[in-house]
Amino acid sequence: MKRYWKYARPYLYAFILGPILMITEVVGEVVLPALMAQIINVGAANRDVAYILEMGGVMILTALVMMGGGIGGAWFAARASISFGADLRNDCFRQVQKFSFRNIDSFSTGSLVTRLTNDITQVQNLIMMGLRMMLRAPGMLIGAIIMAVAMNPGLARIFFVILPVMVVTIASIMLTAFPRFTLMQKKLDRVNSNIQECLQNVRVIKSFVRGDHEEKRFLKSNEELMESSLRAFKVVILQMPLVALFMNLTTLAVVWLGGREVLIGDMPVGNLTAFTTYIVQVLMSLMMLAMVFLQSSRAIASARRINEVLDTRIDLTDEAASQKEKLVEKGSIEFKNVSFRYYKDSREKVLDDVTLRIEPGQTVGIIGSTGCGKTTLVSMIPRLYDADEGQILVDGTDVREYSLKHLREGVGMVLQKNVLFSGTVEDNLRWGDENASEEQVRSAARAAQADAFLNSFPEGYQTFLGQGGVNVSGGQKQRLCIARALLKKPKILILDDSTSAVDTATETKIRESFSTTLKDTTKLIIAQRITSVMEADRIVVMDEGRIVGQGSHQELMESCSAYREIYDSQMDREVSAS
Repeated sequence: MKRYWKYARPYLYAFILGPILMITEVVGEVVLPALMAQIINVGAANRDVAYILEMGGVMILTALVMMGGGIGGAWFAARASISFGADLRNDCFRQVQKFSFRNIDSFSTGSLVTRLTNDITQVQNLIMMGLRMMLRAPGMLIGAIIMAVAMNPGLARIFFVILPVMVVTIASIMLTAFPRFTLMQKKLDRVNSNIQECLQNVRVIKSFVRGDHEEKRFLKSNEELMESSLRAFKVVILQMPLVALFMNLTTLAVVWLGGREVLIGDMPVGNLTAFTTYIVQVLMSLMMLAMVFLQSSRAIASARRINEVLDTRIDLTDEAASQKEKLVEKGSIEFKNVSFRYYKDSREKVLDDVTLRIEPGQTVGIIGSTGCGKTTLVSMIPRLYDADEGQILVDGTDVREYSLKHLREGVGMVLQKNVLFSGTVEDNLRWGDENASEEQVRSAARAAQADAFLNSFPEGYQTFLGQGGVNVSGGQKQRLCIARALLKKPKILILDDSTSAVDTATETKIRESFSTTLKDTTKLIIAQRITSVMEADRIVVMDEGRIVGQGSHQELMESCSAYREIYDSQMDREVSAS
């Protein structure tokens, strides 16, 4: 509760006013049956039309006050709960943004989406329902019992027989519902994950004609969600008929016993009518409380899942950094005996005792077989991962001593998987520098060989890109991502196989532009094509997480068998292709 107090505190007025205004409905609901009894007992019995009209007017006025209180209470309840949910969702999103890759790997994407949407909505709905029912249901229960006892203490004993039975029944339902709702949320995670995965990879699914397979996979997860939902809501379905049964039995008993008292003259007819209404109010208030408890069982399951996100220990932070104000100024890089595992309990090292120094402004090519650790190595420079052993230094300072913001501002990355966001081309390029002038944006695009094809679009730089850049080709997407990184003007630029979809002539022009636009920038180029790195100042050859050779192209041809093997195989393929 302490955790959630911070989200309630800014809207405390709404949390207070909502229930208070709902009290007006409670007072009205308790008073109206008594007024009706007076109309029947006095007005109708004496045929006093003036009295009936007078009491009728009081009833109408009471109903209007009830309506005003109900509307106000509902508004403040909605204001409080929706604002609470929005603030909680913001904090959860901020927490996810701080996650390291390892943290993200502990949740599925679909699960995080469900937690930030559906789970928070469940908590929000509980607050809204609670604020509306918090005082209304108990107030109606207590008020109706007091009025019923005041009218006929003997007949009111029926309440004390039926109430314990109903409380035990509702409690049993709650205990059964909670684990079922927890399971239902987990099944919803899986459905969301399936939907997201299919939408992201729709082109692969269609190209491999695997639509039927994905439909079967979705059908299975959807059926599991349906079954778990039905199991959970069976409890809800059972609750309503049980409460209705108790209500009907109690009403029948009151009418039977109260009717006898009316016949022998011990109870006025109006009192029996009012008493019957109070019975309905008591049982309805119990039903409202049951619905709150039922919603709370689902919301508690959701709150636990939200807490798992908020309580996740972020394993990559800059809290202990001693030089948070330091900026990356030169771009020198040094790896000292660096080793790394993706999983702490794994014996296999992705990087094993890597030592490497790169001087400011150098262009360094990194080449090696798939899975040899190239991407992992460069990902440690901006601290996307932290080394298990050893140190990574930038400008002579351990990367752990920088603030994450300043370190990453000094490093530009064009990832292996190129990502663009929905919005205009210009919006995407300005990720590199949101304050860049229009000429700077176009200059970066020209350096990345993107300006020509952008000008061929009817709307040019204002062309709207679909999610992930679905309406541009792979090569165009790569060039836009390079332009975005160039606009950042980083001290260190990492190109992770970022020209694989670009023809060799265009790739050459991009590399040539680096000599002018990024003259003083340290450039690391990961490539599969050996021609992409042949002109680099230095080439680093990796194999199974280790550096097995480094030097110029000519030096490696003479001294490194692994490099020579890659060169020969690629040259043979080119000869065969020609």
